[in-house]
This record gives sequence, structure tokens and C-alpha cells, in this order.
Amino acid sequence: MNAQARPMDGKVVVVTGAGNGIGRATALLLAGQGASVVVNDLGASGSGEGSDAGPAQKVVDEITAAGGVAVANTDSVATPEGANAIIQTAITRFGRIDGVVNNAGILRDRIFHKMNREEWQAVIDVHLNGSYYVSRAAAPYFKDQENGAYVHMTSTSGLVGNFGQANYAAAKLGIAALSKSIALDMARFHVRSNCIAPFAWSRLIGTLPSETEAEKKRLERMQSMKPEQVAQVAAFLLGNAARDISGQIFAVRGNEVMVMSQPRPVASVHSGEGWDAQSLADRAMPALRRAFTPLERSPEVFNWDPV
Repeated sequence: MNAQARPMDGKVVVVTGAGNGIGRATALLLAGQGASVVVNDLGASGSGEGSDAGPAQKVVDEITAAGGVAVANTDSVATPEGANAIIQTAITRFGRIDGVVNNAGILRDRIFHKMNREEWQAVIDVHLNGSYYVSRAAAPYFKDQENGAYVHMTSTSGLVGNFGQANYAAAKLGIAALSKSIALDMARFHVRSNCIAPFAWSRLIGTLPSETEAEKKRLERMQSMKPEQVAQVAAFLLGNAARDISGQIFAVRGNEVMVMSQPRPVASVHSGEGWDAQSLADRAMPALRRAFTPLERSPEVFNWDPV
């Protein structure tokens, strides 16, 4: 690799779910920019079953073949013990931890009235609990060194909405709130936390239905958007050039980078006498209705072809 100084030289980064897709692209890019990378991947199926050390080790082999530095880890993010072991791999192998990319994920899609408890819990455990467990395990090191950066993967399924993904949407919107809380709580220690809502082809996206013409067109759009485009933004947010950016949610869609809105009041009404059911129906709701959010899904909001 080039001996010239690179953006991530000297930094140690953990990337979860790094055996495939966005996680793999991010790990490869970070290593190419000089980081030492813990490539974490349980090696489970897209729905979370099984385990296989192969995907993580394969990415490590790609990194080392290119002259980079990496180590594989196959612990699960879905338990505190697994998350601690992931961070300890960085400490034991490289002596420090500078960044965390919470990317690990599974899907258990089902329409809400048919979703069972196990489908709900499995997705919450990996996405939301996993992001908390790994972030919490790294937090004491970030605090003590007064530096560190988190990048969490959220989704427009949670930020906007989608069919058949109540578990996934709830977890992903929870991750956005988790990231904001980390940013607020740890700002005094110069620790940053941001989210990315990625659009990119992956094995999880490949499980989405493709029966109707609209679904087929949506998948064609997704296939044109590459994990490497998301990885560029993730790597930037971990680097020193983004040291003043925290608490934000970015969407990456092909070559488009968007900053997403966060909930704020958009309209209000008041009554000196207070409200009851009748006055709410007669006066408050008609006045507020113009500011209601439409019941839309992510594909209806992002309905143009990616750039």
C-alpha cells in the first residue's frame, strides 16, 4: 500500500456484519485507507440462522492480500458477551479502538397481524440490542481517550415506513434515537455518533418480493446502487474530516447523499379553555391536518431513479 499518509492511518475500527454487502465494502475501504479492521461476521443466513467463520475470514484474506491489516471475529452482536468479545478483539490485537460501524442485520419480514414473537425478538436483538451492546462495549475506551466515532445503519423502513417490516422498522428507528442519545451523552468526551440509511444491493435486499412490475422495478433500482457508495460515507464519518459532525442521519442512494429530517413541531394549536373530544374534533384536528404526515412507504417517497 501507498506509504503516503492516509485518512485512517493509525485508527482501529470494528465493522459488524462485515462478511458481505455494505459491511464488507466498508471494511475493505477502511483498510485501504490505513485502518486496522476487526471484521466481525457471525456467518449466519439472512434470517439469522446458523454460523460460518468463512465470510469474515474471506474479507480478512482480501484485506491482507492488498497489504492491509485485519482480523476476523465471529461473535454475535446480539448478546452483551458477544459484543464485549468483539471490542476486546480490537483491544487485544491492536491495542485500541477508534471507530465502530454497527452494520450487522437480519430480516424476518411478515405482515404485522401474522408476525410472531420470535420473529419480532430476533430482529430487535440483532439490530437494536446489537447496536447498543457493541456501542456500550466501546464507550469506556472512547471516553477514556476522549475520542471515537460511531456509525450506525438505520433504514428508511423505520424513518419513513414499509410493508411487512414492523420488527425491522421499529429496530431501525430505535437505532436513530440511540445514535442521537449517544451523540448527546458523549459529546463532552469528543465522541461522535451518526446514522446512515443506506440504499444498496445486498443479500438481504435480495430476499424482498419481486412478483409485481412495481416490485421488479424497485429491485432493478436497488441493484444499480452499490455498497461501495455507502462505504465512502461511512468511512468519511469515522475520519478526522468529520470531527464536527454528530447526531445526524444521512441517506445514501447511489451517488446521492441526503441529510434526513428529525422530528420537530410543524404545527400547533392552543385553547385557553383546554381541549375535549368535541373541540379536538371540531377545531384542533382540522387546523392540524394540513401538517399530517402521509401514510407512505419508503418506495413512494424515494420514487425517482438513483443518480
